[in-house]
Amino acid sequence: MNKFRFTINALAIAVFTFAFASMAQAQATRTWVSGVGDDVNPCSRTAPCKTFAGAISKTATDGEIDALDPAGFGTVTITKSITIDGSATGVAGVLNAGVNGININITSETAPHNLHTVILRALNINGASTGSNGINISSSNVAGLKVLVENCFIEGQNQSSTSRGIQDFRANGGHLNVVNTTIINCGSNGAGIVVDPAGSQVGGSGRVDVAITNTRVLNCGFGMNFGSNVKATIYNSTIEGVTSSAVFAVQTSTGGADVNVDHCVVTGNGTGFNASTASTIRVSNTTATNNTTLSTSSGGGTVLSYGNNQAGGASIGGAVSPG
Repeated sequence: MNKFRFTINALAIAVFTFAFASMAQAQATRTWVSGVGDDVNPCSRTAPCKTFAGAISKTATDGEIDALDPAGFGTVTITKSITIDGSATGVAGVLNAGVNGININITSETAPHNLHTVILRALNINGASTGSNGINISSSNVAGLKVLVENCFIEGQNQSSTSRGIQDFRANGGHLNVVNTTIINCGSNGAGIVVDPAGSQVGGSGRVDVAITNTRVLNCGFGMNFGSNVKATIYNSTIEGVTSSAVFAVQTSTGGADVNVDHCVVTGNGTGFNASTASTIRVSNTTATNNTTLSTSSGGGTVLSYGNNQAGGASIGGAVSPG
């Protein structure tokens, strides 16, 4: 009897130890994916997973998923603060034909995981001409979420008139930072970047601060669109070959958008700058040429120039002082 009890106890300890080890593996701070990996693996460097979706469940909050080779790692829904990094191999692929590429939907996070940060680095998100949105930030995200998109290439988001390279519809405010990123071929009605907080209130938690730097939008219906309660700065970026408005600011609920454009190239578009319904676009040190219409405004919207732009002899709105 004692021998039997000893065997049972030993077995229980072994099961508990195995379960604890599995739990620890499931919460690794850093995981890896590879084109020759397998999602049944622990996602370690020597036994990587095959997809981002397989790796994210085994990666701790505030952890990081790294790509070991430039393969395709599938679409993924992000529900916690995390970094996905393909830079070790140059770029990591996501094929999102017919669906969203990366969904960001963090509905709750508890201390100490209170930074609410998602970093997407060196990813090629390819919709194969039928993608819905390359990156989709949902309205239900926690307040203060920070999303950084860096060194990414987003192409072929052309499923419908609402397809976008990056779509940010969060309701609870936060930050979007896009750096060194190219968005191309969104279709004649799609858009490169759209930020439009849902149900936002002026000065409230719904405000989204946007910084776009060294970024290109090419061959889309719209370039960069901003809705109510967005404070955006576009710097050293190019918007080209857009059939409608390259930079569009509009009040969609409470409070207009406020957009600053500096050291940019806006060329070959239907309209360069379009401010509507109590929104403001300020333009400085920017080259805006070969646009069918340089600027337009309506409903109390305003396009303003600091007087130091190159626009083929045409003026951009009224002059404003640098202060």
